[in-house]
Amino acid sequence: MAPPLGSTPPTDGTRALTLVMHTAFFVLLGASLARYLSRHPGDPLTPLVVALSVLLAVLYVLGPALGARLTLRRVTWLGVVVAAWAVLVVLAPSFAWCAVPLFYTGLRTLPLRAAVALVVLLTALTVAAQSKLAGWADPNILLAPPAVAAVATTVFVTMERQTARQRALIDDLIRTRRELAATERREGTLAERERLAREIHDTLAQGLSSQRMLLQAADRLWDTDGATARGHIHTAAAIAESNLAEARRFVHDLTPADLAEAGGLAGALRAVAERVRAAGADGLTVRVHTEGTPALPVPPPVEAALLRIAQGALANVREHARATTVTVTLTCLDDQIVLDVADDGTGFDPTARPITASGVRGQGLPAGRARLRQLGGTLTVESAPGEGTVVSASVPLHPLEGTPT
Repeated sequence: MAPPLGSTPPTDGTRALTLVMHTAFFVLLGASLARYLSRHPGDPLTPLVVALSVLLAVLYVLGPALGARLTLRRVTWLGVVVAAWAVLVVLAPSFAWCAVPLFYTGLRTLPLRAAVALVVLLTALTVAAQSKLAGWADPNILLAPPAVAAVATTVFVTMERQTARQRALIDDLIRTRRELAATERREGTLAERERLAREIHDTLAQGLSSQRMLLQAADRLWDTDGATARGHIHTAAAIAESNLAEARRFVHDLTPADLAEAGGLAGALRAVAERVRAAGADGLTVRVHTEGTPALPVPPPVEAALLRIAQGALANVREHARATTVTVTLTCLDDQIVLDVADDGTGFDPTARPITASGVRGQGLPAGRARLRQLGGTLTVESAPGEGTVVSASVPLHPLEGTPT
């Protein structure tokens, strides 16, 4: 069985229509009773008509207390109301005008087919009652009640279906907004994970790698060259202290420690180069050059991204390139800033993603590209086996509108 047309949640329009119909029922019931009393004074049926009118009014008032859901009690109530009205129409045909509010009540209570059958029944009783007064020859008696019933039913059904469609659209919109919010939360979580991975790779992981190399070198030299071994341990301790500062700033989402202490990107690059030189037990030479002065202020996110890329590139040189010299060049142009890290190591095939000794695919270059992509910049790698490597990062100083700075 299909649900009743009025089973959708009420809206402002349906509430207003319900109020109008309830008011109209009592107005028509009162008017019909007044007409009967004025036209039939002293009629022996008057007490019965008055009693049925009061009963019908009381029954109608009790209807809202039964709720709008299709239940046996509500169907029974509607049947009693219709029966009381039908008796009144037989006794006094003027009560037939109360049929219009009853149309609405039936359509609100019953499924569509049952409601239409009730409307047809009420219309037939109305036509039969009115024909007692004016006769069957009057065309208004035959045509007016069916026309009113058809218009009332069509308007109500159309309005209820539009309300149901609007409710479905609203529910779909709410569901879509919830799904969109969940998707945004998932994307935000993934973006934050990627950011954390980049930060850990470019700071803590590189520092731990340097400490491991220094401690391994100290262990090898401990018995033969104690002074050099202790120097490696002191350097490892200094790197650990620097890593601790980076970790604290990382947790609080602050500027990298080297940038904060050096007061600029050039000074921070020199500090990183000095640590790499100190950590290099194999005598790696690291040079830093700066060329030009930026015409525009370099945004802090750009400085931080270039510093992280330099840290990652130098760590790769120290761990994988077996180079003797690496040169870091910072070039400031009118519209962009360029960082180049060039080494004379063994080189590699840039088209093959490197795999570390632990079997984990390297994250340095993808992380660097991701950083620069957020700033509107690019990262290029030029290398070949046996010919060294050049890592070049370029960031515009006046990015396109909408690019984060």
